[in-house]
Amino acid sequence: MIIDRDSVAVAMEDLDESAFYREGNRRVFRAMRRIFERGGVVEAVAVADELQSSGDLEAVGGSAYLARLVGAVPHTASFSQHCSIIREKATLRRLIESATDIIDDAYTSPAGEVSEALDRAEQRIFEIAGMERRGGFVRVKELVAESLTGIDRRMKTPGMVTGTPTGIDSLDNLTAGFQKSDLIVLAGRPSMGKTALALNMALHVAISRRMPVAIFSLEMSREALVQRMLCSESKVDHSHVRIGRLNDEEYDRLARGAGHLHTAPIWIDDTPVLAPIELRAKLRRLIADSEAGDVGLVIIDYLQLMTGSRRTENRQQEISDISRALKAISRETSVPVMALSQLSRAPERRDDSRPRLSDLRESGAIEQDADVVLFIYREEMHSKPEEIQEKNLQGKAELIIGKQRNGPTGRVDLFFHKEFTTFREIDRRREEAGAAL
Repeated sequence: MIIDRDSVAVAMEDLDESAFYREGNRRVFRAMRRIFERGGVVEAVAVADELQSSGDLEAVGGSAYLARLVGAVPHTASFSQHCSIIREKATLRRLIESATDIIDDAYTSPAGEVSEALDRAEQRIFEIAGMERRGGFVRVKELVAESLTGIDRRMKTPGMVTGTPTGIDSLDNLTAGFQKSDLIVLAGRPSMGKTALALNMALHVAISRRMPVAIFSLEMSREALVQRMLCSESKVDHSHVRIGRLNDEEYDRLARGAGHLHTAPIWIDDTPVLAPIELRAKLRRLIADSEAGDVGLVIIDYLQLMTGSRRTENRQQEISDISRALKAISRETSVPVMALSQLSRAPERRDDSRPRLSDLRESGAIEQDADVVLFIYREEMHSKPEEIQEKNLQGKAELIIGKQRNGPTGRVDLFFHKEFTTFREIDRRREEAGAAL
């Protein structure tokens, strides 16, 4: 870097000070970075002056050490290769450090906490793996052919759902399905049916499309979740199952539904306290599982129950960090991630209680990070009994596309069968034709 200015920018992108083993070399690199950030020329005299100013010159070995560094590099033709070697050695050192920590953890972990120790070990390894994945420029000509292939495919089959289908045709027509690497936020006030709708989508993806689904349930236990899915798939009243009062026909339907669910590629994790880095480790482990194959959808219920990976007194900042991490996970894994989210009380204080993007609770970052924002809204939940009857609101719901980064916004009309915790799409044309008779 000191003898070739062009190498400086490469090093600043490829390396950081932690990549160097010797503390002296770390200090030299820090000095070079400060010069580079000021727009100065990184050469031997400037680096020596910078180290002198920071009081680090003698600590690194003085000007003589800098001279030896310059003399040790005969040419810069293989600079990128040297950077790669430095990164690899740094990764191996991190691996050694983590292995030592894992050994210590294994010796000191109390009885009964083996799974927690395994999670910590896995998390450490995945952190190192994540540091190795680096992005960079790709020339557009290398991407054009791939883009044209996708366009040609869509032209041959107009209206084709290119992503993961949700089972709601009008939503799929507007979004072309949930796309790989997208973060989808499904938001609503309590009791609107967020979990029910998410599980309906999960069942369609897993049973009808045979695509694996991962569900992280921070609110409900896996037993309660499966019971909901079973009632939804079987069209059996959830309250009858809860109190154990089933007639023969309902039990038969439940048995058939259990058969469908038994073979469905759905994985559930009901860890109640979960940080993005732990979710990422669990998801990567699932994706690596040959039985799971390509995961079609990840569901998180719900975002505000997650904990941040770093301590902060500001809950809004913590939610922002979680939202950004979920978007990074969706991109890294090339899987659509749908996070359920609470809304603030603002809709209840307005005449029109339909949710807006500004209602997303605790952070505007959710709106920024999400590729698609869906709101589930049931007017009956904000209406008096006489209004529900007068306006015929019972069961009627709206799925509002409040944001779509690569497509239109819009609305889909749904009907909520509360007893089955199931949503179905309303065919407006059929309803209007029936009303005209």
